[in-house]
Amino acid sequence: MPENKPIHKISVGGIQVAIWSNEGKEGTTYNSVSFDRRYKQGEEWKSTNSLKANDIPKAILALQKAYEYLALKEPAVEKIYEIH
Repeated sequence: MPENKPIHKISVGGIQVAIWSNEGKEGTTYNSVSFDRRYKQGEEWKSTNSLKANDIPKAILALQKAYEYLALKEPAVEKIYEIH
């Protein structure tokens, strides 16, 4: 089975966002986004999905960049993710 790798990654400070391409049940393709915060504990790098207060602006920026990447890749994404 082939390894699933993100189609794009964005890093802002210790925040990393990954954009994934997925295939739905009926063969449709859709994208999803995951994020984590990387930090060093001693000599070892670790990750968590919890944010400290000063990480929130970095996460917002990274997620905005992910949205921009998807919107430029697929202009129809703006219609899919309309804010009501």
